[in-house]
Amino acid sequence: MRVGLIGFGAWGGIHATSINSLANHELVAIACKSENTARHARKTHPECQVTTDHLKMLARNDIDVVDIVVPNHLHVPFAIAALDAGKHVLLEKPMAPDLETADRLVAAAQKSDKSVSLIHELRCSEQWSWLKNAIDRGDIGSPRYILLNLFRFPYRIGADGWRYRPQEVGSWVLEEPIHFIDLMLWYFEKIGPPTAVTAFTNPGEKNLSQDFTAVFEFPAGAYGVVSQTLSAFEHHQVVEISGSKGAIRSIWSGAMDRTEKPIFSITVQGRGKDVPVQINLEHPSGEIFEIQENIRLALDGLAEGRSLYPVDKARNLVKFCLAAEQSARERRRIELK
Repeated sequence: MRVGLIGFGAWGGIHATSINSLANHELVAIACKSENTARHARKTHPECQVTTDHLKMLARNDIDVVDIVVPNHLHVPFAIAALDAGKHVLLEKPMAPDLETADRLVAAAQKSDKSVSLIHELRCSEQWSWLKNAIDRGDIGSPRYILLNLFRFPYRIGADGWRYRPQEVGSWVLEEPIHFIDLMLWYFEKIGPPTAVTAFTNPGEKNLSQDFTAVFEFPAGAYGVVSQTLSAFEHHQVVEISGSKGAIRSIWSGAMDRTEKPIFSITVQGRGKDVPVQINLEHPSGEIFEIQENIRLALDGLAEGRSLYPVDKARNLVKFCLAAEQSARERRRIELK
């Protein structure tokens, strides 16, 4: 697939490098917000045509897929423009800042003969997918409880400070806890979707959630806790899952989220064994590796006309995230439909 990239900030640069590392796909164009970032793109990717006019890039006939890595409020308008131009779309999360906007993209995707695939790189991690496979194999019996906790430094402000402007970021629940809510839904997939959520937050700058915890109720008495603080240091993630016949604990720690040499591990005790077992992983774990794998798998899928993470699933995820934010804001339990 021939790819055009819109957005060349911190993560856009990682997307560009990731695409260029793939044998079966090619980055042919980059659309930047400013001439300053365009100069940087030309220097680091001289093989690409670089422009500050994304519409000019969308008009090209030699682009099959548009990879969109821009501030959250621009996701849907840019994705719809790409679909209208006859391109497949690879879109960074969150799909949209609200359900009304999400529905616009769902409708546009349904009308188009092209596909939209969302980036949710943790599903493409050897570490986090090992947990999913263990649950599906029945290693710990029926899952009953999950904790996903992130202890990290404050968010970067983003280009021109967009991540700290509510009208542009939308919700901080959609900015990062969305990843862990998605993992929870994935791990509890066989149980069914959550039925209710109760969330808590300590508002920080501009009333955005500095600390956030949500308790999701699932069928059969199962429940999950997603918790994050932006008041801490470095980047430390813990996932703990207990089931009817065992439990799993997995950690990931680094100086920052883009660490190339993190500390990570999986420990499991299940299938009637009395001693916990340490799992050895073949590949490194971390977002910079997982984004590359997510992009590879998504482009392979789009080449075959299918979506690795389609818009209907992405809309449901946005719905659950926004319900958690509503619960925290209104200080009440929200039933999910």
